[in-house]
Amino acid sequence: MPAPVTALIADDHAPTRAGVRDALLDGGFAIVAEASSADAAVAGALRERPDVCVLDINMPGSGIAAAARISEQLPDTAVVMLTVSRDDEDLFASLRAGACGYLLKDMDPGRLGAALRGVLTGEAALPRTLVARLIGEFRAAERRPSLPLVRRRGATLTAREWDVLRLLREELTTAEMAHRLGVADVTVRRHVSAILAKLRVPDRKAMARLFEEEDARR
Repeated sequence: MPAPVTALIADDHAPTRAGVRDALLDGGFAIVAEASSADAAVAGALRERPDVCVLDINMPGSGIAAAARISEQLPDTAVVMLTVSRDDEDLFASLRAGACGYLLKDMDPGRLGAALRGVLTGEAALPRTLVARLIGEFRAAERRPSLPLVRRRGATLTAREWDVLRLLREELTTAEMAHRLGVADVTVRRHVSAILAKLRVPDRKAMARLFEEEDARR
């Protein structure tokens, strides 16, 4: 008999962990470790070297951060996010971190095992609605503006981050940007933080000075 597929489950919500555990055990998986935080997930993965890690995004320490660390240190271990988030940025950040699957917690638990086995044979585990968003992101990339400053800094911005960057350059406040984009203030702040990190500047003023210097050189 072939050895069962080994799995690590990481989620800070104990009932969710139990549900995932039951679904995978029913599917013939062997659960070698469980965790409730990013650090514990990474430690468990390095210790057990499972075939697949199933990670929640919003657990303490960030599931996306755990995905990046596990993918870097255990390239033969597949990482799949299991989350309630349908946010494009969480999807793209997870894939950039090395995840090869992004599943939603409202999926049929009976399909989870098959989805993970598919990942291990080279398939991507993505809901159809999110596949459509990936296609939209790919198409939008061809239409994005080319700013020398962004290119020189090696930054790759998502479509939404380009929208926020444009509004930042118009010197709109967070509330004004949120109203213009039809999103919550906290979403704008998250995009701004991502942009600043990608451009390697500490704050909005420093970013504005960079663009002023860029414009002056033209």
